[in-house]
Amino acid sequence: MINQFIIRVYGLILNKQQEVLVTDEYQLNTPMTKFPGGGLEFGEGPIDCLRREIWEECNQEITGIKHFYTTDYFQQALFYENAQLISIYYTAQLNGAPQFRISTKAFDFPEQTNGNQSFRWIPVDQLNPDDFTFPIDKHVAFLLKSSINQIR
Repeated sequence: MINQFIIRVYGLILNKQQEVLVTDEYQLNTPMTKFPGGGLEFGEGPIDCLRREIWEECNQEITGIKHFYTTDYFQQALFYENAQLISIYYTAQLNGAPQFRISTKAFDFPEQTNGNQSFRWIPVDQLNPDDFTFPIDKHVAFLLKSSINQIR
């Protein structure tokens, strides 16, 4: 029985070359490709959550934050049997050049250990929703690719 919400907040971090930042991670004993971001904490607003998550993952501030999409259909959380997942996505830019390592290949870390993470830029016009692990990210990748000309 679904009896709780899990709220996640993600950044569609775009650069001037119309590329979006994606993260390849190994978490919960699972390899995953997703947009950077994470869980909303009690007492925190969604934009504060996004700023905190990007700082924790990238050690960098973001600017130009604009709402892009909030889940508008039912999605059961994949890792929790009794929870509904709501995801909020914002477009943003890094404040300055990346201060973290950018990879050119997926899962660019030595071993599949929980907590390992690598980042890469993908041209928005080359996004393939099937390259993402989670259903809402797949949907958002499609929406972003479809609307990139309206965002810029």
